[in-house]
Amino acid sequence: MALAPDSEKLLLDGPAGRLEAILETPVDGEILGAAVICHPHPQHGGTMHNKVAHTLARSFVRMGYRALRFNFRGTEASEGTYDNGVGELDDALAAIDWLRKGNGDLPLWVAGFSFGAAISIRAAVAREIDGLVSVAPAVYRFANGLSRQPACPWLIVQGDEDELVPVEETLEWVNGLEPGPELLVFEGAEHFFHGRLVDLREAVQDFVAGQSS
Repeated sequence: MALAPDSEKLLLDGPAGRLEAILETPVDGEILGAAVICHPHPQHGGTMHNKVAHTLARSFVRMGYRALRFNFRGTEASEGTYDNGVGELDDALAAIDWLRKGNGDLPLWVAGFSFGAAISIRAAVAREIDGLVSVAPAVYRFANGLSRQPACPWLIVQGDEDELVPVEETLEWVNGLEPGPELLVFEGAEHFFHGRLVDLREAVQDFVAGQSS
């Protein structure tokens, strides 16, 4: 059984004020990288404590990565107000820059769920990162019309019974990308991956391991 990581509560300097964050660090073995995790829509109850966001963070911790979760502006103790995905991208970039500064040349990944997945896709276009994981990305609402696609290894995970982000939407969007990401569709999984979080964690770990081997 994996040891629980060290967990540190932080307040990061963001473009609209302080951003509440949690940094988790593996307690055993060498630190192999770092990852920023973006949470789902803050106006629909999404926070860094969301179960899928937490699962993404623990996936990276189990791979020997530090994992930084943060609350977008206006969420819980983060300052500022919701900005329809525009300012939230700036928040994600601030978190990426903060984590990169503290981890030198180690690989840096970005991952997100739903709204956070769409924001992380845009962040991966704006910054040079080493890998991207997008879970049920709300691409048509918050990541459409990209100037280019992320130039890094990229996994999209989608449930085929997602009631909020239809699998057909994701498939159509992915098919318009060249060369496009790796797409993994979970049969019988809905938006919040109830009962499938262990499967999600293992899929993320397998993908990350495949890029570093």
